[in-house]
Amino acid sequence: MGKVTGSGESWVGDGLDDVARGDCGLWVSGVDYVSGWRTAREAADRLNRALLGVGFELSAVRAVASTDGDGRGVVRLAGRPEAAELLAGLLEGLAHDNGGAA
Repeated sequence: MGKVTGSGESWVGDGLDDVARGDCGLWVSGVDYVSGWRTAREAADRLNRALLGVGFELSAVRAVASTDGDGRGVVRLAGRPEAAELLAGLLEGLAHDNGGAA
């Protein structure tokens, strides 16, 4: 299956630009941010495909790849409050049905 994220993808700017860029910081020389970001992008792509698979619009909620100050990959969830509430309800129902997270 193809990537959900990547340069030129129009959904990246679908009304959530300020959320996605909330913690821009300075890069430290010698820290491999690219490797961490690639790992995070793979995880974000998988999560975005899962969100699409259950009917979410990526303009309402999506996973965004990033890195922390040490260059480790980070996946952030960016979205509108109502979409986050809907996702929380879905996860709570799944946890209840399965006896909690594995």
